[in-house]
Amino acid sequence: MSHYFTNDDAPLVTREIQATVFGHDLTFTTANGVFSGSRLDPGTAVLLRSVDPPAAGRVLDLGCGFGPIAVGLAVASPAVIVDAVDVNDRALELTRRNAERAGVADRVATTSPADASYDEIWSNPPIRIGKAALHELLLAWLPRLKPDGIAWLVASKNLGADSLAAWLTEQGWPAVKVASAKGFRVLKVRRAA
Repeated sequence: MSHYFTNDDAPLVTREIQATVFGHDLTFTTANGVFSGSRLDPGTAVLLRSVDPPAAGRVLDLGCGFGPIAVGLAVASPAVIVDAVDVNDRALELTRRNAERAGVADRVATTSPADASYDEIWSNPPIRIGKAALHELLLAWLPRLKPDGIAWLVASKNLGADSLAAWLTEQGWPAVKVASAKGFRVLKVRRAA
């Protein structure tokens, strides 16, 4: 059985979906074997509706899937540069395609240089990889925030959003709920002073 957080060797079956992101009507190519391969995930939609895109800066899309966050941020904010990362090669290829289609491929990279630091991190993190792996993932990437940086995370209340916020705060990453809709919590995470 394959999961979106692994690489799927099943034959590629693509589809087109439409989504309005930050007021822009966008068409995305998505596929089997990636997170929410048939639609814009409801949690991601809540995040995109709840937080305004930054006007400028360098942003990380952690667990980019087919790229709705990365591409949406780049389309909405011409002074934003986005690094989109995912463990799934198919997701990275789809993000590249979708950035090209939207005309923002020059500002959306599907890599993260080892020395890169970020003004913001946006993520619908892969909760289903398990708590230990999720914690490891977040503790690997959150330190890449600049001193005044912010991470915007969305998680399902039923999959532990509130306990994730408490754990982040215990780890020195104060997390507060800034929005809640359709069973999802949007968390704003900052580095402890």
